[in-house]
Amino acid sequence: MKFSKKLAVLAAAGLALMGTAACSNGNSSSSSSKIPSKITKKTTVVFWHGMVGVQQSTLQKLTKEFEKKNPNITVKLESQGTYIDLQAKINSTLQSPNNLPTITQAYAGWLWNAAKNKMLVNLTPYINNKNVGWGSAKASDIRSELLKGAQIQGTQYGIPFNKSIETLTYSKDMFKKYGIKKVPTTMAELKSVSETIYKKSHHKVVGAGFDSLSNYYILGMKNAGVDFSSKINFSGSTSKSVINYYADGIKKGYFRVAGSEGYLSGPFANEKVAMFIGTSAGEGFVKQGVGKKFTYDVAARPGKYNMQQGTDIYMFNHATAEQKAAAFKYIKFLVSKSSQLKWANATGYIPVNNSVINSAAYKSSTSLKLPAKLSTVMKHLYSVPVEKNSNAAYNQLNSIMQTILSAAQKHQNVNNAINEGKQKFDAAWKQ
Repeated sequence: MKFSKKLAVLAAAGLALMGTAACSNGNSSSSSSKIPSKITKKTTVVFWHGMVGVQQSTLQKLTKEFEKKNPNITVKLESQGTYIDLQAKINSTLQSPNNLPTITQAYAGWLWNAAKNKMLVNLTPYINNKNVGWGSAKASDIRSELLKGAQIQGTQYGIPFNKSIETLTYSKDMFKKYGIKKVPTTMAELKSVSETIYKKSHHKVVGAGFDSLSNYYILGMKNAGVDFSSKINFSGSTSKSVINYYADGIKKGYFRVAGSEGYLSGPFANEKVAMFIGTSAGEGFVKQGVGKKFTYDVAARPGKYNMQQGTDIYMFNHATAEQKAAAFKYIKFLVSKSSQLKWANATGYIPVNNSVINSAAYKSSTSLKLPAKLSTVMKHLYSVPVEKNSNAAYNQLNSIMQTILSAAQKHQNVNNAINEGKQKFDAAWKQ
C-alpha cells in the first residue's frame, strides 16, 4: 500500500465528521433492569470496523486479550475496508436490520436515520450499570467532549474509541534554515511564516497546506463564531473571508492543497512543503516518510478550535440482551486505561480517557512527538453538530473547496466559484 494511501485510510477522519441528532430510543431492552449482570453462556459479538495495518493488528491483539479474560464471549472482528466502504455497508444493510452486526465503528452522522428509526441502543443505561459499565458517565473517565460527540440529538448512542485531532506538523530544520524562531499559533502567523519560507526559498518550498478542506472551512467559520449548519451563507462576508485566506495563499504560491496524493505528508517528507495541518493519527506515517532526512515536530493547530475526528462504537437493537451486555463489556475494555495506552502508543490515535492523557506512561512515550504535547493541543474541541444531511454537506465541502482553490491557482474568478459553490452547499443540506 502506498504511503499516502495508508494515511488516506487512517485519516478518512476528514471524510465524515458531522452529525445530528435523533430521537430517543424506544426499545425497552436497553432499560437497566434487563441488562444481564453476567454472561453465563457462550455469546458471540460481531464487530464491523474500518481499521487496517497496525490499527487492525492492534485491535486484534486487544480483542484476544479481552476474550482470554472473558471466556464466554467471542468477538468476531469483520473488516469492511476503508471508512467509505464501512459507511456504504452500514447504509445498505440498514434495509435488512437483522443482518447488521452487534456493534460497529461509525461517525454519528452516518447513523442519523438509524437513530430516527430506533435501530440503535441508548447506551446510557449500560454506562450507568455497575456490572457491565462504570456506574456513571463521569466514572468512565472518558473526556466529556468526546462523549458528547458520540450523541445523536442528546442521546448517548455511541462510545468514543479511535479518536484523532488536527495538528500542525513542521520541519524544525527548515524553520532554522529560513530564520523562523516561533511556531505559528494563529492563522495570521501561519500566513506570515508561510510567506517568509516561500520567499526565502526562492519559491522552491511552499509554506503550508491543509489536508482536509472540509475541516479547514468548518473550523475557519467556527473560529469566526459560526457553527456548521444549513444556516451558513456560503457567499456571505464571513464565509468569503475564510475562503479567501486560503485562496490568496494559493494564488501567491505560499499555500497549497494536497492534490491527487490526498495528504500532504508525502510532499512534507520530500521537503516540498515546510508544514501542514492534518490528522494526529497520521504521525506514524509522517515518521516513516521523513526517516532520518530531517527533524520534524508537531504543535497545536493554529486557531482556538480543533476538530475531534475518528469514529465511535455504536450498538444495534436487533441483538439479544446477552449480546448487548457482552458487547458493552467489550467496549468498556477497549476504552479502559490499559487498552487505551496500548492503542494510542501503537496507532497514534489519541486516548479517549483523561487518566491516560495525563499519565506519565503516555506523556513519556518516545515513539511519537504528540503524547508529550497532547494536553495543550486539544483545549477547545469542536464536533460537527449532528443534523439531517450534515454528513452530506460536510463531504460536499471538500469538492466545493477544491474547485474554488483550483480557480485561485489558475487565477480565475474566485467570486464566481464561491457563488457556484453556494448552490452545491445549499443543495447538499436539502437532498
